[in-house]
Amino acid sequence: MARVLLADDHAMVRAGLRQFLEEDRSITEIGEAATGSETLERLRAARWDLVILDINMPDRSGLDILRHIRSGYPETKVLVLSGFPERQYALNVLKAGAGGYLAKDCAPEDLLKATHAVLQGRRYVSAGLAEQLLSDLEHSSEQPLHRRLSEREFQIFCKLAAGRAVSSIGEELFLSVKTVSTYRARILEKMSLSSNADLTAYALRNGIIQ
Repeated sequence: MARVLLADDHAMVRAGLRQFLEEDRSITEIGEAATGSETLERLRAARWDLVILDINMPDRSGLDILRHIRSGYPETKVLVLSGFPERQYALNVLKAGAGGYLAKDCAPEDLLKATHAVLQGRRYVSAGLAEQLLSDLEHSSEQPLHRRLSEREFQIFCKLAAGRAVSSIGEELFLSVKTVSTYRARILEKMSLSSNADLTAYALRNGIIQ
């Protein structure tokens, strides 16, 4: 029997997810959260077996929320649901500790299959994404530049690409300005880019930000 928390800023998306999940009798309770802060409040207030998390929350990055869940609530599994292209985000999300990654346009049966897999402690990716990941292993030199980044580097890359200042990122992640600046320099070097504008252009071109 499982308790599932739906964390997505769109009420219609939450309603649709709820409708599918209510068909599963093994799920005893379904909660909802519309922001990152509300998600963390619900986690502090009660135990949840699974969080179905939108990667693009309005107040906090889904990657930030994922890291917080993995460090503060290790027994809670996370299934990331996203409108962003699987190829751009999935590997980083899995490296950050998510149990699975699904596109928002997936079929209802895929949602239930992924939910069960993650609740049972297994990893879940779509058949299409699994094929992409295998292809990337065979053609490692052709992988996108951002695949070179570590989990933390990718997290900071997304914030820099979205126009966030180094001081603001440091305050949010509890890092010094010097540390964030070091990450920035490392990101630019790994991606062979020279400025924040280059990071933004790359992220827009590859569908990482909108």
